[in-house]
Amino acid sequence: MKIALIGYGKMGKEIEKIALDKGYKIGLKVTSENANYSSEELTSCDVAIEFSRPEFAYENIMKCMEANVPVVVGTTGWYDRFDEVERICEEKQNALLYATNFSVGVNIFFKINTLLAKYMNKQNYSVKVEEIHHTQKLDAPSGTGISIGEQIIDEIDGLTTWENKATTSKGILPIISKRIDPAPGTHIVTYNNDIDTIKIEHTAHNRKGFASGAVLAAEFLVDKEGVFTMDDVLKLND
Repeated sequence: MKIALIGYGKMGKEIEKIALDKGYKIGLKVTSENANYSSEELTSCDVAIEFSRPEFAYENIMKCMEANVPVVVGTTGWYDRFDEVERICEEKQNALLYATNFSVGVNIFFKINTLLAKYMNKQNYSVKVEEIHHTQKLDAPSGTGISIGEQIIDEIDGLTTWENKATTSKGILPIISKRIDPAPGTHIVTYNNDIDTIKIEHTAHNRKGFASGAVLAAEFLVDKEGVFTMDDVLKLND
């Protein structure tokens, strides 16, 4: 398998290391120096893995669509154009896999979070989400934190939205962001009342879990057609 790495920061380098260890080849590395690459440069690759910046993600995805190269997208912050991307992917009969987090552990955490929220619905508990990342993390809350929050909102009656701050306002889920070096990523969900506290937590010790999951997603996506998530890769809906 030949992989195009679109974005060659810390995550891109970690993905490269895991891919090479598995015997795969890197057909293209997109950095700040060759950010104006053409879609033709992708055509020799079997799959692309995109970890860039929110403002570049859509353009990178479109280049993959033009080259008819399936793409795994780890960048968040472009989902306001998701419907358009999905439509184009279907028209091109290409494949796209997107996730706010590729870690196998985090995706299992998502399932636990959803199930816990379902059980906690109509119980007399307050709930909050906390996410901790390194100071170079650009978005707040993290895409993973937003996914966790939206899972809770979908299951608990009376919660309608989230805010990126501590709040006790009715109907609002607080998502609290902290930026502390050298934290790769911690996500905590806490339910609390005057009787007890229930807490679930996922802490990443390094970036290896995210990168391994991205390579696993790329392996899954080759020769596929359509739009997928990590649920499909891990068969979490079976």
